[in-house]
Amino acid sequence: MEDFVTVSVKNTAPYDVLIRSDFSSLSERMSALFDEKCRLCIIADKNVSKLYGEDVISEFKKIYENVDMIELELGEANKSLDTVSKCYSYMLEKKYSRKDAVVALGGGICGDLAGFVSATYMRGIGFVQIPTTLLSMVDSSSGGKTGVNFDDYKNMVGAFKMPALVYINTTVLNSLPDREYASGMAEVLKSGLIKDGLFYEWLINNFTQINERDTEYVSEMLYKCINIKRLYVEKDPYEKNERAILNFGHTIGHALEKYTDFEYSHGECVALGSVAAAYISFKKEYLSAEEYYEIRDMFVSFELPISLENIDIDKVVEYTRSDKKNSSGNLRFILLKKIGKGIISEDVTEDDIREAVRQINFDPND
Repeated sequence: MEDFVTVSVKNTAPYDVLIRSDFSSLSERMSALFDEKCRLCIIADKNVSKLYGEDVISEFKKIYENVDMIELELGEANKSLDTVSKCYSYMLEKKYSRKDAVVALGGGICGDLAGFVSATYMRGIGFVQIPTTLLSMVDSSSGGKTGVNFDDYKNMVGAFKMPALVYINTTVLNSLPDREYASGMAEVLKSGLIKDGLFYEWLINNFTQINERDTEYVSEMLYKCINIKRLYVEKDPYEKNERAILNFGHTIGHALEKYTDFEYSHGECVALGSVAAAYISFKKEYLSAEEYYEIRDMFVSFELPISLENIDIDKVVEYTRSDKKNSSGNLRFILLKKIGKGIISEDVTEDDIREAVRQINFDPND
């Protein structure tokens, strides 16, 4: 297994997603991309900066004289245009130019926000991702999608901005809380379900080592997930068609995030949404009952929820209507034709969604 994946998007410079076990290669890789006179603005999650900020700055200082860090309290409530504005003001005060670069140090929220800043500050400056959560490593850091929330709409304001480099240090996962690690596994399982049935089987067969964060197994898992993401990003970088398959589990998942006021993490809601989508796939006779129940139960093996208590089903269905993946008035929904093959469907009705949400609704009175 190689320790990097190269993503080549038409009309964009190819970029590497590196999988390493420390930060020791960071300065060398950066020097090949950015001149030593480049100024680097690290936008970091405040909690992450306490753990790894000094290490990253120390690496950058081997090459670059001017390295700044903006430390932010980052949660869904802070993923906003107000936070972006604060970053602009800081960078203007420090006189950042189009020759400089933004570095995201943190999870998916940090990467999305920092990417949007880099895409829009002076019409675009350099961008590097250093993801520190499993979720951001396997999903958001390598696809070029950036954005922030607006009012009650998740990622409603954004831009496409491919990074110049994605640098993954697998050892940072050791400091990740169990719940956050499990959250990332939802996107990992999704990758196998939509594209690679053999990889999905490998995950099931090795769930103990993966849950224990065995370095060898985690590195292989990351490599396979990133390669799956690469296939969709290269074919459809701006999500006009096939890349939408990566959103398996997300339509109902995003609705549940909003419904629970983000009490449940993105990955937990994607797991619930994936169970619901697998149920619709079963009802449309793409999956057997046995396959549906296996998919549902395997989320449990990775410490992810498969039901919520006392869901207001009508409210969740209503929230799916506002999901930005609507196409020409029809809800574009991702189903499984079989395990390892996701498809885009536009014939999923609200009744289908209502029945699927009912399947993940736990009523203690029943």
